[in-house]
Amino acid sequence: MRILVLGAGGYLGGHVTERLRALPDTHLLVGGRSPAADVTVDLASDSPYELARALAKAAPDAVVNCAGAVGGDAVTLTEVNARGPAVLCAALREAAPSARLVHLGSAAEYGPGTIGRRVTESETPGPAGLYGATKLAGTLAVSASGLDSVVLRVGNPVGAGAPPAGLPGRVTALLAAAEAGVGAGGDAYGSGDGPGAAELRLGDLSAYRDFVDARDVARAVELAAVTPGPLPPVLNVGGGEALPVRELVRRLAGVAGFRGRIVEADGAGSARSAQVSWQCSDITAARLALGWRPVHSLDASLDALWSSRTHTRAPDRVAAP
Repeated sequence: MRILVLGAGGYLGGHVTERLRALPDTHLLVGGRSPAADVTVDLASDSPYELARALAKAAPDAVVNCAGAVGGDAVTLTEVNARGPAVLCAALREAAPSARLVHLGSAAEYGPGTIGRRVTESETPGPAGLYGATKLAGTLAVSASGLDSVVLRVGNPVGAGAPPAGLPGRVTALLAAAEAGVGAGGDAYGSGDGPGAAELRLGDLSAYRDFVDARDVARAVELAAVTPGPLPPVLNVGGGEALPVRELVRRLAGVAGFRGRIVEADGAGSARSAQVSWQCSDITAARLALGWRPVHSLDASLDALWSSRTHTRAPDRVAAP
């Protein structure tokens, strides 16, 4: 089986590539902007014709699109998250119409959830900001393409190599700076006496999020790529439980041996996160369609994240909420 992964240099893309590379009887192809890529593509700028030519040469049986942007201006978010999937679908229809397409979407497409309630795939999306809106546009392009496709709406991924563009990676960087006794971007302060003398300043941590291990996401991608027959157009991939962000930070600080103060400062957090106080996905459909469920605990995810703190993956192409 020939599987092409786009966005392999990003956070989730790296985990997906590592997982798929271990599959027997599988020839893995990496697509991206790097000259070292097996297939040179840029979803943000390539025309459907250019991309179709590249796909025809690659002749994939499945394509996994992990390319995405979690930050940047409106142009960047739109080009990568909305235009990219649409161009990819147009090119696949021309060059490899029978290939399975697995696209990483985001739980941010749903928008604010109802406290105490898990959201199912049948929920009408209502993204709270531009990021969620552009991810939703990409999902709609894939779902309406007529291809053999599935969108995995990923919750909040946690694990080795999490970039500072997301809260787990950002907190890890701040804790690492506190461990070294130095400041980090004005958010963590150390007196030079190690983590016990530091102060960690973050935004409001009262929101609830559905955290999922990056390795579990990669396993869901594997199953979505190789499971025969048509799949539902959208499947939630999350932990299935909502946890206060404050609890994640507390546990991560414990893993890091941080003994200083954690301060929640007004105006220091993400505006996008502040718009959504509750996020929790119902993952029943993924279990029924793929036989998938998360197997890594949050503590295991945080251990892996802290252990990898000096090996953060590139944050510019990330499929994450």
